[in-house]
Amino acid sequence: MNAEIRPAKTVAEIGLADLFAAARQRLPGGNEISALRLDAFDRFAAAGLPHSRLEAWKYTDLRRLVRDAKPLAPVPDAAARAAAGEAGALFAGLGFRRLLIVNGAFIPELSDLADLEPGLSIRSTAELLAADQPLLSFGAADDPALLLNTALAADGIVIAIAPSVVLDRPIHLVFIATAGTPSAMFTRTRLDVGSGARATLIETHEGPDRSDYQVNTALQMVVGDEAHLDHVKITGEGNAALHIATLSASVGERASYHEFGFTTGGSVVRNQLFVKLAGEGSVASVHQASLLAGRQHADCTLAIEHIVPGSQSREMFKAVIDDEARAVFQGKIMVQPGAQQADAKMMARALLLSDDAVMNCKPELEIFADDVQCGHGATTGALDDQLKFYLMARGIPAKEAEALLIQAFVGEIIDEVERDDLREALSQVLMRWLQGRG
Repeated sequence: MNAEIRPAKTVAEIGLADLFAAARQRLPGGNEISALRLDAFDRFAAAGLPHSRLEAWKYTDLRRLVRDAKPLAPVPDAAARAAAGEAGALFAGLGFRRLLIVNGAFIPELSDLADLEPGLSIRSTAELLAADQPLLSFGAADDPALLLNTALAADGIVIAIAPSVVLDRPIHLVFIATAGTPSAMFTRTRLDVGSGARATLIETHEGPDRSDYQVNTALQMVVGDEAHLDHVKITGEGNAALHIATLSASVGERASYHEFGFTTGGSVVRNQLFVKLAGEGSVASVHQASLLAGRQHADCTLAIEHIVPGSQSREMFKAVIDDEARAVFQGKIMVQPGAQQADAKMMARALLLSDDAVMNCKPELEIFADDVQCGHGATTGALDDQLKFYLMARGIPAKEAEALLIQAFVGEIIDEVERDDLREALSQVLMRWLQGRG
């Protein structure tokens, strides 16, 4: 008889168990929600923090990277609210509807909730959980990071857009960490876009440098039939932060969903996306870019599932990696047996700026239908010396020549963003990163 060998619990796993036990009675929700939280944590505890022996976490070993469990962030006091006042400055003056989440708590009085468009509803996750609304059900339910989020999520935002409503004004979710002591934040957000509706959702995450905090956030989006959703996320956490994010999107019949993710901050970042093309004629595009330096570690893991006939997806990942940083891209396209005439393309490209920079890339196809057009590719390399020499031969200094080539490399993916003002803001993020290279 073979005995099952289980690894010893790490300090972080023991700390998380103590954290859940202490916080369980204070988290919002009645008996049904409490039972769901307990079941999620029990399943998390049985598996432990994800590690490199799990294929989906092959390159991001949280058992090694997470040294301890931080206490839950306290309710934001007046100082924290004041410190959050300038958050989201990148989009200041553009007229976006700004919704502020400080240290994991939605702050309505600091958010723009005036004159909501007819058909737009915005409520706090904590309020709905307290009323026993089933907001913790989620796709990819067995993922360990999501199980931990289900167990400990205390607040967030729930947005509903009624059928046929067109929101010309983008909604900007501003997540800001201000806690001066080590802390952890768990948020759960949901967006429902009704049939025929159209909206743009922007999500920014930021916090101070040299602040030891952890973020575990989850976003669930349902895009109704013939609806259109653009989602832009900028991960700009402080340089000591851990950021784990799970996104789940379901796209309805003849609906379109466009995702753009930009990662520049954080010490360890994992953005995992699970997208289901659930309606005939549905279209999805997922574009991700990472700008990394120092010893940053950023992981983008993506799963696109074609479920019904006639769906289309396009995925593009780009990374610029300097110093000893590491980028990870794991992309999987799954075509189910009934998804005939699926059209899916995926590409990953990385630009290495130093000999110690690392790119781990693992594109995959799982196809169970015979009438499809699917493909993937990946390239990794250094800056083109001939192009750099061409620019320098025309009087452009070496650093500026490099910056121009990087700008062109990343600019190709920024150009996929539909709105002019968003493209301009993202270009500013790129320019600031380039200027920070010195």
